[in-house]
Amino acid sequence: MADLVPQIAIFTDDPGWHGRELINALAQHGLGASYLSLTECEFRFDDAGLPVHLPGFEECYPIGVFVRSVPGGTLEQVIHRLDILHALAQSGVTVYNEPRAIERTVDKAMTTFLLKQAGLPTPATWVFESVETAVHIYEKETTAGRSLLMKPLFGSQGLGIQRLSKETPMLIDETFTGVYYLQSFVERIQTGWSDIRVFVIAGKAIAAMRRSGQHWITNRAQGASCECLPLDRPLCDLAEAAVDAVAIDYAGVDLLIDTQGQLQIIEINSIPAWWGLQSVTDFNIAAQLIDHFVSKIARRQPLISQS
Repeated sequence: MADLVPQIAIFTDDPGWHGRELINALAQHGLGASYLSLTECEFRFDDAGLPVHLPGFEECYPIGVFVRSVPGGTLEQVIHRLDILHALAQSGVTVYNEPRAIERTVDKAMTTFLLKQAGLPTPATWVFESVETAVHIYEKETTAGRSLLMKPLFGSQGLGIQRLSKETPMLIDETFTGVYYLQSFVERIQTGWSDIRVFVIAGKAIAAMRRSGQHWITNRAQGASCECLPLDRPLCDLAEAAVDAVAIDYAGVDLLIDTQGQLQIIEINSIPAWWGLQSVTDFNIAAQLIDHFVSKIARRQPLISQS
């Protein structure tokens, strides 16, 4: 298995545990893989070879690419990296998740729009550029005794989020990029700080966990502990509806239970980590991801094994 010729590219800048899990799961299908960074990929429109240049795949494209990260950078760099994914998809390569889906979910404003359009419960949110509007919303909400979250439009793992209240006024720091994303802070029914992550693959919720921490940011990457959470029907229905609203193959859906006992969708993650969830789950999550990925490849490459 270790000597399989790479037919799959895994886009990541830090393979680590997740990369190894994916490599092992792909090997069970007789598929080899290699790691690449999107920063290494190029367009070459010189008629000397393939127009999308991927190191290690100079003679032919991989049959599929698994996107584990899209590195941040300047606007031009991020667009270039997404263009690489789009070009590969246009060239017949199975890209997982698809670039359009990544774009819809990495942009918090578009995610919120699609959730609201689908009639799904998500906190009140405002996205704009005006400083005057920011001051008005801040004053209105905090005067009413409500807190706000100010989030980077593009961001993950709870980084760069500020909680705003009368005691903690709005601050503009180096993470602010000219667009305000303000969202009502959801007061939670539970004692302590916790939220819920549901992992959805191919439209079906497969596992869930509660993340608990010492702070209102409860991401696993920021030290939260994880415990298995049974998948009841309301939890599955809402997570699956959220994924359907953004039309994505797999995702991590983050939810909170508000003081009325209602679930609220906070975020949809198109490149979710699953180390924490795997630690409290009794089946292999990477294997289920790869099973679905390979089934999509097989629709274009009928000889690929789905066993």
